Amino acid sequence: MHSTSQQFVRVHTREKPLASPLCAGDWVQVRSREEILATLDEHGCVDGMPFMPEMLAACGKTLPVAKRAHKTCDTIAYTGAHKLERTVHLMDSRCDGSAHGGCEAACALYWNEAWLKPAPAPVVDPRIVHIEAAPKRARGCSMEQLTATTQLGSDPDKGPRYMCQATHYLNASTKLLSPYDPRHYIEDYRSGNVGVATLLRGGMYRLGIIAVRGSRRLLRPIGLGDAAASVMMFCYDTVQKLLPNGLPYPRRTGTIPKGQPTPLQGIGDLRPGSRVRVKSYREILDTLDSNNKTRGLYFDAEHVPYCGKEFTVRSLVNRIIDERTGYMIHFKTPSIILNGSFCQGAFSDNRMFCPRGIYHYWRSAWLTPLDQA
Repeated sequence: MHSTSQQFVRVHTREKPLASPLCAGDWVQVRSREEILATLDEHGCVDGMPFMPEMLAACGKTLPVAKRAHKTCDTIAYTGAHKLERTVHLMDSRCDGSAHGGCEAACALYWNEAWLKPAPAPVVDPRIVHIEAAPKRARGCSMEQLTATTQLGSDPDKGPRYMCQATHYLNASTKLLSPYDPRHYIEDYRSGNVGVATLLRGGMYRLGIIAVRGSRRLLRPIGLGDAAASVMMFCYDTVQKLLPNGLPYPRRTGTIPKGQPTPLQGIGDLRPGSRVRVKSYREILDTLDSNNKTRGLYFDAEHVPYCGKEFTVRSLVNRIIDERTGYMIHFKTPSIILNGSFCQGAFSDNRMFCPRGIYHYWRSAWLTPLDQA
C-alpha cells in the first residue's frame, strides 16, 4: 500500500458525510470498539464482510482512504472481479495475523463504511472531531463472539480452520462484474483509484494481449502460432520503448524446459530491512519454468513493473492462510515481501485495476542483495 504522503491526500475543512461514496484521499476516523461491535451480526460481519480482531488496533485513529474498494478480485475461484458496496481500503492498514495463527500474508484490510465516520484532515486535536452515533445495522457482537469467529473448527492433520476477510470477502460481493463493462473502469477513475495514464496503460495492455493471443491461436494450425505471437510481442515492446516508463510485454514464458529443476537458492542473509535490487525481466525469465514458476512460486505479469528497481525487504513469509480452505500453509522456503511492491491490477485478466494491493511474493533467485554487494 502507498505510504501516506501529501500527494495522495485531499484536505477537507469540514466533515464529509459518508452518505456519498468515499474517494482515495478522503479522511475518516475509525469508530470505537463499542461502536463497531454494535454494527456486527453474531458472526462478526456487516453485509457479509467480517470484522477481524486485528482491526481493533485502528479504532479511534484518523486515516486517509487509499482506495475505494468498489470491486475486488477473486483469488479463490478466479472468476474475475466482484462488486462491493460501501467498502474502502485505508492507507497503511494491513492485517498482522495476530488473531489468525500468525498468518504473514499482510493482506490489505476491507473497511465497511459502517465502521468509519468522516473526519477533517489532518486532525491535530482529536477532541474537535464530531462524534456520531454508530449505525445500528445488526443485533451486535461481543468481544467473545468476535474472537470465536476467527476459527471454524479444526482438523487433526491440518490444524485450525480460520475465517478472515481473505477467506470470506466474496460473501460481501453483490455481483460478478463483466470485464467489458466500462462503468466500473469509470468508477476507478472517479474514485481516485487510478489516473488517466494508468487507464491508458491498461488499455494498451489489453489490446496487446488480444493481439498476441489472437495471432497465436489463428496461426497455430499451420505451425506459425508462436512465431506470430513473438512478432506481436516485439511490436508491443517497440511501442512501449517510445513511452515514458514503458514496460515490455509482461506475459512471456519462462525458459527452463518442462521437467527440469528451477534454481534452488536460499535467502542467505536477507532479513527485514535488507536492501535488494530486483533482477531484470530477462534474467528472471531464465529462472522460470514453462509454468512461470521458480520452486513452485509463480512470477506474475504484475511483478514486471518492479523489475530492475531497488527495494527494502519488508518481511519473510513462512506461513499464510489458504484462502480456499482456511487452513494454514507452511512454506518449505520463505518467500520475500518487498516494501512498496504490490499488485496494481494493471495486467490482470478479467480483474483490471483491482484495488486490493496484494503484496507480491519474491524468490531470492529473482533478487540481488545490495547490502552484500
